[in-house]
Amino acid sequence: MTLPLDGVRVLELGNYIAAPTAGRMLADFGAEVIKVERPGTGDELRNWRLYSGTTSMLYRTINRNKKSIVLDLRTEQGRKDVVELAAKCDILLENFRPGTLEKWGITSEVLTEANPDLVVTRISAFGQTGPMSDRPGFAAVAEAYGGFRNLVGDPDRPPVRVGVSIGDSIAGLYAAFGSVMALFQRQVQRQAGGTSLTASERTIDVALNESILSMMESLIPDYLAYGVERERTGGRMEGIAPSNAYPCNDGHAIIIAGNGDAIFQRYMETIDRPDLAADPDLATNAGRWRRRDELDSAISDWTGLHSRADALAILDKAGVPSGPIYTAADIVADEQYAARNMIQHFAVDTGGDEPVDVGFVGVVPVIGDRSIPIRSVGPELGEHTREVLSSLLGRTDEELDA
Repeated sequence: MTLPLDGVRVLELGNYIAAPTAGRMLADFGAEVIKVERPGTGDELRNWRLYSGTTSMLYRTINRNKKSIVLDLRTEQGRKDVVELAAKCDILLENFRPGTLEKWGITSEVLTEANPDLVVTRISAFGQTGPMSDRPGFAAVAEAYGGFRNLVGDPDRPPVRVGVSIGDSIAGLYAAFGSVMALFQRQVQRQAGGTSLTASERTIDVALNESILSMMESLIPDYLAYGVERERTGGRMEGIAPSNAYPCNDGHAIIIAGNGDAIFQRYMETIDRPDLAADPDLATNAGRWRRRDELDSAISDWTGLHSRADALAILDKAGVPSGPIYTAADIVADEQYAARNMIQHFAVDTGGDEPVDVGFVGVVPVIGDRSIPIRSVGPELGEHTREVLSSLLGRTDEELDA
């Protein structure tokens, strides 16, 4: 199939997770993404959660469908190559500390002179402007600044983090969306016979802390309108009940989200509590939230009588939203994911004598009825250096050897 971003070329100067996630999304849908890595070590993600071999599955995942080239941006030649490559690309992605590209002489003016249509997407801890713009920061810090970390965990314990770099990933999503948005604006303006986009219009500025803040729903309006400071609620969601994890008698727990008004009625009937279903104080979420401990206790009493499979079968028959808490093993064996091609297998070098069959999560969102195929997993360091520099920049074998 023809992919939506076929013909789009992206130069990725990103390291770690945020910018590479944006590059991965663009690559998934057909863009040619050229990832620039430093000599010797490459992207540091190659060694994160590395259990064997030389390249982690985290790197293979986030940098799939890309080409890897090695350039040393500390050298004049490396910086020259970047500018020349940018001249032949539609998008440049970077997540350096603000001012780094400028320090290297890769300024907005230099990039505009090389390519007046280039979309420059920049990801940083706090954005390119403002009093905190020059501060470094990882997603963990941004999650704290954005209000997210304060709501994760139990109310009687310090805040905790979720098990993935959610701040980086959300910023990557915004960066990919912003990049495509700028390409769309560029196309519309061209079709209307207008001039090229200004440098400001072509610059997408994604801050990690703002990416997190934008996901905090009504956190700020609730505070300003009602003086409400939201607090950690463990497995619950503030103001919504009953919705939680509940233990079964086989050592498993299940998630049940029975907080809709109509759903709540049949939910309580299903767990043999018609008295709660008929209680007028529990007809809306506000009343149920006030009595959330009572409801969770009643539900846990019921789930404790059943195995996970039996409880889920009963709830499913009653039309009550529920599900198991999956591990990686559960996901790999799941028929729904398999039916939509959401686990795709590749032979991968993990440092042993033979490649290992490894499943990778498919491409989201689905176009049609199944995930489109992943073309390749994250490349070896510098695997495409010779190909890219010779085909795009006309470098000879002698120059490349040198």
